[in-house]
Amino acid sequence: MFVIGLTGGIASGKSTVAGYFRERGVPVIDADILGHRTYEPGAEAYSKVIEAFGNDILAADGTIDRKVLGAKVFGKPQELKRLTDIVWPAIRRLASQELAELEAGGNELAVLEAAVLLEAGWEDLTDEIWAVIVEPELAVQRLRSRNGLDEAAAWARIRSQLSNEERVRRAHVVIENNGTLDELRDRFEREWNALSARVRAAAGRERA
Repeated sequence: MFVIGLTGGIASGKSTVAGYFRERGVPVIDADILGHRTYEPGAEAYSKVIEAFGNDILAADGTIDRKVLGAKVFGKPQELKRLTDIVWPAIRRLASQELAELEAGGNELAVLEAAVLLEAGWEDLTDEIWAVIVEPELAVQRLRSRNGLDEAAAWARIRSQLSNEERVRRAHVVIENNGTLDELRDRFEREWNALSARVRAAAGRERA
């Protein structure tokens, strides 16, 4: 099975591109959803996160309050690393399981959508990396409009991420999203058409 690792920063349009894959019947594994699962009571990372960050991250119903947890780690690299050292391996295991199930089900193509794909070192789960990028100034505008953040908070989010330059350097396919949705779809269509030949070639090698 051919696996695309789809990544991109906040407000880049990554989720929109994931939707284009779904429209074509391609299964998409959303690492953010897997991340939510790792925080559920009884899940692999649940007790480890509480042990590391304290009972005050728990909501009244016993679930982990991600906003409270986020406030403990945002802008604090050492604390963030403590969290990702717990959560990222758990997400990786869930993603690997889902990819194996999709392959066993006869799928020839799947997408692993993950904002932190490169930071977490999950490239080896994929055959190609697709990066959706947007100019930082435009991402700030989108965050202010979409999320209601002030300019300083929006820039803090952008600067806490991997740079566009680093994503471009490590990606096989780069989709720029500095224009309209129609332009984004056109760029995706071009890459999709080129991808089809690569998937067929990979499937042929597997059967050989």
